[in-house]
Parts: sequence; C-alpha cells; structure tokens
Amino acid sequence: MYKEIVATAAWLSLCAPLSTAAASGEQLSDIRQQMEALKHAYDAQIKALEERLQNAETLAEENRAGLADASQAQPAGSDASQARINAFNPALSVILQGSVNGYSRDPDAYALPGFQLGGEAGLAKEGMTLDESEITASANVDQLFYAQSTFSLSDTPDGTEISIEEAYVDPLALPAGLGVRFGRFYSGIGYLNSTHSHVWDFHDEPLAYRAFLGRQYGDDGIRVTWTLPTDLYVMLGGETLAGNNFPAGEPESIKGDVQTLFMKLGGDIGISSAWQGGLSMLTADVHNRDNGATAFSGDSDLYIADFVYKWAPNGNPYQTNFKFQTEFFYRKEKGDTAVSDGIDTALMNYRGDQTGWYAQAIYQFIPRWRAGVRYDRLSADNDLNVVDLGGFADAGTVIAESGLADGHDPQRWSLMFDWNPSEFSRIRAQYNRDESRPDATDNQWTLQYIMSLGSHGAHLF
Repeated sequence: MYKEIVATAAWLSLCAPLSTAAASGEQLSDIRQQMEALKHAYDAQIKALEERLQNAETLAEENRAGLADASQAQPAGSDASQARINAFNPALSVILQGSVNGYSRDPDAYALPGFQLGGEAGLAKEGMTLDESEITASANVDQLFYAQSTFSLSDTPDGTEISIEEAYVDPLALPAGLGVRFGRFYSGIGYLNSTHSHVWDFHDEPLAYRAFLGRQYGDDGIRVTWTLPTDLYVMLGGETLAGNNFPAGEPESIKGDVQTLFMKLGGDIGISSAWQGGLSMLTADVHNRDNGATAFSGDSDLYIADFVYKWAPNGNPYQTNFKFQTEFFYRKEKGDTAVSDGIDTALMNYRGDQTGWYAQAIYQFIPRWRAGVRYDRLSADNDLNVVDLGGFADAGTVIAESGLADGHDPQRWSLMFDWNPSEFSRIRAQYNRDESRPDATDNQWTLQYIMSLGSHGAHLF
C-alpha cells in the first residue's frame, strides 16, 4: 500500500500548479520525510496485524487439540502466551453481603399462617449479621463446555455455613437455539428464582417466594431450553430435578421427583422500553417435606406468571430508569401431614389451595440513587382433616400446631432507598411493614451493604 501512497503523491506533484515545481529544497525534504513516516507507520500496522492473526490461529489450534499447558508454546509474558493462559484460567468473583436488622416483634416466632415454611425461609438474624456471601469461579472448560461453581457462606444458629449453591456445566455451540445445563443450579421457573440474592432490588425475597419455594428453589438435575428463531424473543424450557430441597423434600437418591416447564417471551417497545413475560409450572412428588412441626408427603403443583417492564430514555439507564416487576403464584397440594410437638405426633389429611403475588416498582431518579416500593400478599384455603390424634388432646390443637390453619391473609409493604457508588458496590436502607402474623404488625428495619470483587458476568433481563 505504501507504493500506492508514493504513486499518489507523485501524481499530485505532477498535477499541481507550476508554482509547486518551484518549491524550495527544504519543502521537498519535508515531503519526503512525511512519506517515509507514512511508510514506516503502515509497515508497523501490517506487522502487528500479522502477529495478532498468527497468535489467534495458534490459540484456536491449541484449543482444538486440548492443550492445557499452553504457556510453553511461547515465552512467558508474550501477548500470545498470556492470552492462552487466560483462556484456561477461571474468572473469580466474590460477593460480600451483610446487614444490620431490627424488628418490633420476635423474629424467632415468625410464621406465615396457612403455609408450611421450609428451606431458608424466615427472617434474617437480628442485629449485625453476615448475609449470604458468594465465591464464584467460571470458565470455558474447552471448546465444548462451560462450567461455573458458586459457594455460599451464611450465618446460621450453629455458626457460619459453607454450601455449594450452584455447580453446573453448559455444553457450547449447540445447534438451532438449543441450550442444556446439568449439575446443581437454580430452577428457571418464575422471574426472580434464577437470580442470586445480591441482584435483588430488596434485601429480602417476596413473601410468595418464602411461602412456595422456601426462599429460592435450586436442585440437582438437567435443563433443556430452546430459543425460537423469531423476531419476538421466545424461549421454551423444561427441567427434571432430584427433589432434594423445599418444596419437594429430601429423597435418599435422585429419582426425578420434580419436573418443571416454563416459557419466556419479550421484546422492545420503541428505543426506550422493553418487556418480558413468562409462565412456569413445577410439579413435585413430595417425600417427607419436614420443617420440624409438620412433615408433608403427597402431590404439589405450582403455577407462576411473571411480567417485567423496563424503561430508560433512549435505552441509556445511566441518568434515570424505571423497572416494574410482578409475579403471581397458585399452588394445589394434597397428601398426608404428620404434626409433632416434639412428644406427640398426629396425622391429618391435607388439601391446600393457595395463592400469592407481589408487585414492585424501582426508580433511579438521579445517577447512583434509587428508590423502590413493594407490596406482597398471600392467601390460603386449606382443608384439614385429622385422622389420628396421636396423643394430642383434640383436633383443634393438632391444626393449631400445624400452622396450616387459614383465616388470615399475610401481607407486607416495603420501602427501600439505595446508593450505588459504582456497579461494584451498593448501600441500601429498607423498611417493611409486615402484617404476616394476625395479632400485630412487625416493623422491620434493615441497613445492607453489597460489595462485588473480581470478574462477574452480566445478569439476565
């Protein structure tokens, strides 16, 4: 190309006015120096591009051959060597969460009348506490698989607990919009269930998640999804899961006790708005779903509808943005329930017909500052028939001990403000007016911090 530059310069010289021919020797020398500079710059760019192409081809060939020890291909510290090393190193991130919590009522006596609580449902520890913090490692294993594992640390009455929150594998480059995930992961039902708690817009989960999913449903299993090749976003999915956690129970081995189906669709409204809706179903063959007071075995069918709307001027959320989010839950259960007070154990037939929903709105009114409001409500219509008193005085005592008696609809108002100095940190203040228990209102206060360290992937819509 530099030959073309020289030829062009010569042509311009010939076509220039005659006054150009009379240019001084000093001007001609300047022109020659500029042409030489262009030539050297062009040579340097070509050389750099050739090196990048060679490095990329080498890396692709080593990935195909499965060479894990890529650093030996070139001297350590070279650009190509560093690129190959990073390709095999996992991205690491740490999420630190903590809070200070205050309640006007005893948090240890918390209950949702008409619902059996399980899993991690309940209130955070009063006073200063370490919330669920996470350590995540993720990377492409090779050209065929991607893997991620997340370990969580949280406070319990017995001390700090370390558990495997997620550990799954995604095959890469599947055809025709297909996706597969296997291992341990959060189910794709609903909208909020598959997101980690540090992404939530409030410190705590909606009451419906607390009542129906024990806060959040994750399990061991396999998921298959299909994204349709349409202008409108349409994704269909299904899972078969072990049923190791609430709301299923704790079977001794993987039996595929839980199945899910879900559909998500969405799109844009102009350049400033977007939406997503979804329908989900979870069916469980429940084995001894035990929370200490009650143990349920039977059938449980849960249906969820969700909708999210987002707005940002011209699609840029930095200055201001708005988000509306809502989910509706409906569950039918039937089976046998054992009720225990620690000494006596009774048995009753239980049929549950239960609903729950929440709606919330979040508004970022200036950069880094947001405000949000949320309303939750639950309702239960349970048919309870005591068939064996098992040492209890009467059927009324058994029903009261079970916590499944209906007649009061739990509800809650929440208000939050948060400050986000950057995408890696958040300080949040929240107030809940919780009317879950029938006898009095619980005024709940929280001051929370969320700190993100390291590389963390983007979250879904």
